[in-house]
Amino acid sequence: MSSPGFSHRTSVGLAGRILLAGALAALLGACQESRTTTSGRAYAPIPSNVIALMKEKGTDAHKPILIRAFKKEAELEIWKQKADGQYALLKTYPMCRWSGQLGPKVREGDRQVPEGFYTITPGQMNPNSAYYLSFNVGYPNAYDRAHGYTGGSIMVHGACSSAGCFSMTDEQIAEIYAIAREAFGGGQRAIQMQSLPFRMTPENLAKHRFDPNIKFWKELKEGVDQFEVSKQETKVSICARRYVFGATPASGASFRDGLAACPPMELDRDLAAQVAEKQKQDEAKVAELVASGVKPIRLIYADGGQHPEFAYKVNELSRPEAIEQGPREIVLDDKGRPLTPVAVQVASARAARPELRRIESAAEGVTAVPAAAPAPAVAAEQPFYKRLLWSSEPAPAAAPPEPAAKPTPTPPRRQATVPAPARPKPEASLAPRSLPQAIAGAPPALPSGFKAYAALER
Repeated sequence: MSSPGFSHRTSVGLAGRILLAGALAALLGACQESRTTTSGRAYAPIPSNVIALMKEKGTDAHKPILIRAFKKEAELEIWKQKADGQYALLKTYPMCRWSGQLGPKVREGDRQVPEGFYTITPGQMNPNSAYYLSFNVGYPNAYDRAHGYTGGSIMVHGACSSAGCFSMTDEQIAEIYAIAREAFGGGQRAIQMQSLPFRMTPENLAKHRFDPNIKFWKELKEGVDQFEVSKQETKVSICARRYVFGATPASGASFRDGLAACPPMELDRDLAAQVAEKQKQDEAKVAELVASGVKPIRLIYADGGQHPEFAYKVNELSRPEAIEQGPREIVLDDKGRPLTPVAVQVASARAARPELRRIESAAEGVTAVPAAAPAPAVAAEQPFYKRLLWSSEPAPAAAPPEPAAKPTPTPPRRQATVPAPARPKPEASLAPRSLPQAIAGAPPALPSGFKAYAALER
């Protein structure tokens, strides 16, 4: 028998609400999205000037689209399919905010915008986003999972606030969302999104030729080249922990088992020949730039960036102090080592902008740290861009307290007084074996106050 005032229907309803709350909590991720409200903004029409632009490009609102995003340039492109099946660039949007560094996302909470080829389906559209409007880019994909990368809920959204997402202004995301919505309405089943560290130009490849991610970036470039040569959506397979572009499994089925061996593939030989020719030309241009003296560099961001068009004027901008300085360029020699010691380059930047230390502290999650205070961490366990920013003058260790002298025992009658035990020398307590591992063998401090250069990872 049910208790008074508490029916079976009430208990089922309560359980349902609890399950619903749990499901909603599971949706929250890096960008803390929400689907708990309803809004008419998701049904706003595509602006008339964009419709006119589509007509000018030989397409319409219901044709498929393709998205490309570039972190270094902070730009997002929308491409539209024309009647002949090729894609034309419809519009380029300056990106309001992205976070992290150049390079792929590898773990939950690293604030990294992912890099790779992703798929957006109608179910990934969120009309009730906490960030005005949004859609999930599909991270992690089969490649990311095969490499053990973690995290999720990576969005393209509004609000100009990023913790690992592609953040636009509200006006921009309203327009992009409407374009994607109408493409799905026209029958497109999935939108390809190419998320890239930078535009794959010979200039960028020459400058970043010693970056630890260059092998991965060249792998992505093959897919980019296929799109730029054919102007058609790149065919993507994922197997053996790598991307395979422009090939179709002989079975005809899509193959995205990132850990399995690649099955027999059928190549479009004409396309492969065109891509090979483009790659040959690009490699020749890279070699020419290197021979002309273009130096390799590393870009170090406090936490991502934004397009210069915004000039830090967006009120909702997340962590404005992290992008106030822009990326710092560390010039490398022909072996991938800093041409000038990193400490000197960083010291020069700090001398020019005294507030830099405040920004670096914020980027490392440190609050109210004096400029002379070092970040207490072991170099080998930190990302390279954090190791480059350390101060090298460790705070002087407090001298160990001298052991208190033992009181001299009262001598027994008619016996010689027992002398007090000799006090150990203070130096004995500073034996190397008692020093913390992070300090033992530390390099001497440079005059500038920064840690002596340690070779960058290759």
